[in-house]
Amino acid sequence: VPVKSYKDVNYDNWSSKDRFRWIEYHKWKFSGTVYTKLAGDLVLMTRAQFGYLGYYNRNWGYSPFEGFLLGGDGMSGYNTYGSEIIAMRGYENYSLTPYEASKYNSNGYAYAGNVYDKFTVELRYPVMLQPSSTIFVLAFLAGGNCWTDIRNFNPFQIKRSAGVGVRIYLPMIGLLGVDWGYGFDTLD
Repeated sequence: VPVKSYKDVNYDNWSSKDRFRWIEYHKWKFSGTVYTKLAGDLVLMTRAQFGYLGYYNRNWGYSPFEGFLLGGDGMSGYNTYGSEIIAMRGYENYSLTPYEASKYNSNGYAYAGNVYDKFTVELRYPVMLQPSSTIFVLAFLAGGNCWTDIRNFNPFQIKRSAGVGVRIYLPMIGLLGVDWGYGFDTLD
């Protein structure tokens, strides 16, 4: 669809093929982790994460690709839109991600996670520290949420969870873990 100026175009009338031929967006992610030795081998891990998917043209809006899917184990399901899966133990997969009407999806709705934050505090204690294998237990508190638009973002409007887990590191295999989490907040 040839155009002279993007200001003269009503993008709502474009087909999906034309509208998403060249998608322009910017994506920002920040993450910080601090490990603090408390007493003996007891370690406190604190982590803060933030992600934002922005756009260059307000008329086009957010990209349907590269968003964030928050909630669940962080590894199940498949993702054809290149969205990042962010684990939030204690909630169902993607349950903290907003779902909104979309004429570009076959069922009329699509995930729209364009902004997220997540905060985690973990207490870790090693059960075995050997070169052949390392095993530690942990207890965690986590909070996070996901929004469709940066204008709705509120870093203190989070869903909370707590739980326990076990991590086993085997050099031949890598890190294996099992967590059990409980989500305290009801979903809107």
